[in-house]
Amino acid sequence: MNEQNFDYLKNQVKYTGFGEALEPQLKEKISKGESNFTLNHQANFGGDTVNSNLHFRKSEMTDMYFFNKYDLSLTKSGQDEPAINQTFYIGKDNNITLKEGYNLLDGRAVNKDLVNKEQEKYNAWVQLDFKETDNQGNFKLKQFHENYGFDLQKALEKHPIKELGNPEDQSKLMDSLKKGNRQSVTFTGSEGEQKRFVEANPQFKNVNTYDANQVRTTETQREGKSESQSKSQKQEVNEESDESPKKKTRKRKSAGVAG
Repeated sequence: MNEQNFDYLKNQVKYTGFGEALEPQLKEKISKGESNFTLNHQANFGGDTVNSNLHFRKSEMTDMYFFNKYDLSLTKSGQDEPAINQTFYIGKDNNITLKEGYNLLDGRAVNKDLVNKEQEKYNAWVQLDFKETDNQGNFKLKQFHENYGFDLQKALEKHPIKELGNPEDQSKLMDSLKKGNRQSVTFTGSEGEQKRFVEANPQFKNVNTYDANQVRTTETQREGKSESQSKSQKQEVNEESDESPKKKTRKRKSAGVAG
């Protein structure tokens, strides 16, 4: 067995978020010399269950194995069957960890440092597009780049969040939201302190808020609705003021969003 290859793979599995529990199985599979194999993993986030199938393939030229991809299925709390599935591919760059994959499957956005085809680094929020799939049946990823205009701190400052008053707490809150988590916070007001939950919503340039039972508040829905209405009205105004037939029929592409 190629020990160096095994060490590399076990660390790759570990830092993709699957921990060290799969190491004995990984070592056994590699020792058998099979051309390809799959390892199974299960994790719980709150009451949700996430099952993963990790796919490994042996090189046709050498004794080295590669961790190519993992399939993720999310079963929501109280449900018997998986609600949604997605395959995440493993490469040199732009990899999605297990927790990030769970957050994406649960509908949230994740902030990532990415690399484009020209090997240039950039930062973007990524989110699954549940309305569009690729040829393999995977949901496509929407990207909201820095020039899209979502400012997480400004979005948070629209709410009376106690943690924003402490630099360390604010930093922890923002880091958690960038990982795609729904994070508990404390709202302050005339009725005293109240537990709430928030999550980033880069597409609408705000944060979604939830009550202590994680039920989405009407305040957030009202904000999202008013912003989408504003965009719709703005688009109608632009179309009405544009007298060129050629420009009227041209589809508008949202800045900073890649399908």
